[in-house]
Amino acid sequence: MAEVHAVKDKETISLISHLLTIRFSKQMSLIWQLGINTALRISDLLSIKFSDINDNRLTIRESKTGKVASIALNDKALALIKDIKAQFPGHQFVFQSYRSRYAQSSAPKPLSRRAVSNALDQIGQEVRLRLGTHSMRKTRGYHLYRETGDIARVMKMLRHSSEAQTLRYIGITQDEIDNDFRELVL
Repeated sequence: MAEVHAVKDKETISLISHLLTIRFSKQMSLIWQLGINTALRISDLLSIKFSDINDNRLTIRESKTGKVASIALNDKALALIKDIKAQFPGHQFVFQSYRSRYAQSSAPKPLSRRAVSNALDQIGQEVRLRLGTHSMRKTRGYHLYRETGDIARVMKMLRHSSEAQTLRYIGITQDEIDNDFRELVL
């Protein structure tokens, strides 16, 4: 599996959202948008139920770590979820699969990780970036680090165990660190 990257340019983040809408579906674009606003792993993002959201907070048990994640949702994330709920009031999952011919006769289930991965891979080829399901999480971490410079804060948000792991994960390279030292003159 090839390593995927954070999207470092905010205009490209918007372009990816637009391309997901026109090439795939509005639902794929919403997954992208909510993913970069929550920094959840794809398995956790797709498993969000409307019942997991109370008082502008999302509370779920992470499938990878078993830890409880309690995330204060920002205004954009709340608006996205509200719009999805208004469009699909009978859905259990925020990203419920509804296109399958079996969807009406079986228990509700979320969209598959594979579908999201394929969509991001194809859009990544179009914008010439290595995109995958981790790109949403990496993008959020990268931009938080760029805005705050606080790697410990990013590490906590991503629930990582070391700063080195977090720097590697969000794609902060030695060249970027060297450039920061050159540009910041006190």
